[in-house]
Amino acid sequence: MKCIMSWSGGKDSALALYRCLSDNSLNVAGLVTTINQTTQRISMHGVSLKLLKTQAESIGIPLHVITLPDNCSMDDYERIMGDFMVSMKESGVEGVVFGDIFLEDIKRYREKQLAKIGLKPIFPLWGTKSIDIAKEFLANQFKSIITCVDGELLDSSFVGKHYSSMFITNLPDNVDICGENGEFHSFVFDGPIFTKPVEFDLGEKINVEYPSSKGDGVKPFWFIELASK
Repeated sequence: MKCIMSWSGGKDSALALYRCLSDNSLNVAGLVTTINQTTQRISMHGVSLKLLKTQAESIGIPLHVITLPDNCSMDDYERIMGDFMVSMKESGVEGVVFGDIFLEDIKRYREKQLAKIGLKPIFPLWGTKSIDIAKEFLANQFKSIITCVDGELLDSSFVGKHYSSMFITNLPDNVDICGENGEFHSFVFDGPIFTKPVEFDLGEKINVEYPSSKGDGVKPFWFIELASK
């Protein structure tokens, strides 16, 4: 099956892609990432478009970049993504791969949107325990760095850390080991799907506040700048 992958550049995407590349029934023909029009960065991960492109080049799979406007409404998001997915189907794509683990509402949403277009959603990691995903990721020598954390759950010391057994051990009990609830985001820079490591330098840590999804004020996040070498 010819498919494309919803690609965040993070560890769950990387492990899902790794599993797909080991599945002879799947042909991953492209990676798809959304970026912010103004910042030219991956939404919430904070990674620059330049690093994203370098990452995709090392993986060796074509990258499709979808630019989203600031304060993109759900209607606009669904229109932009829908138009893109229709074009992919017309090019012969049959399925879309996602790195979701256990959030049922997100899975149902993806299934509903793709059903309208006639594409099959694929969830290689679905139902796997977070601890088992973490163990598999690390056992396969993937390397990633934490680029963003939810400031209400994790302080700035966690951002810029490598995703490792020590990092996992130091997480509070109310934080999922894989950050599946949005507690943290990562950037994968080496591993079995790469032809060579993605090189970068660590920059400054930045505190950014976004409107709360609950509509009750703002929510703080910590980011770290990753500068291309």
